[in-house]
Amino acid sequence: MTAPTEQDQRYTEAAAEFGPALERLAHGYEVHAERRRDLVQDIHLALWRSFRAYDVRCSLRTWVYRVAHNTATTHILKERRRHDRQWVSLDDDLPSEAASAEETIYHQQALDRLTGLIQRLKPQDRQIILLYLENIDTAGMAEVTGLTPSHVATKIHRIKARLARLFHQGAAS
Repeated sequence: MTAPTEQDQRYTEAAAEFGPALERLAHGYEVHAERRRDLVQDIHLALWRSFRAYDVRCSLRTWVYRVAHNTATTHILKERRRHDRQWVSLDDDLPSEAASAEETIYHQQALDRLTGLIQRLKPQDRQIILLYLENIDTAGMAEVTGLTPSHVATKIHRIKARLARLFHQGAAS
């Protein structure tokens, strides 16, 4: 058995640290379970390949998210061209078991509406809000997206306002 290369070691470290976040990211881009599994594999393969060129000028987190988002965006655009479909919905965990059935249903309906709205955002806006939901700071988002931190902060504010407005308009109808 051969010793792991630096590429293998970096990938192993990244997969261990960011694996759950990559799963959530894939879930945010692809709702269909089989295609989501393919997307996760594509992300991991792209990530492993990318470490041949990784030169530590940016943080590991920034590198991982940039590769993952680029791979996911490419996946969605290919699927969209292939099937001419709308953006897919995000799913999230249900509230705790202690919640009543009515609360669970209300929470899931609200989540479905919100994720449907997120899915209709432009790819860069979707990328920013998904990074925001992963608690990445504006400096980290700026590194991933190539925007300035102040531009990212402005976009977050606008995206949240737009989502809130659309969400409440949907509740009124």
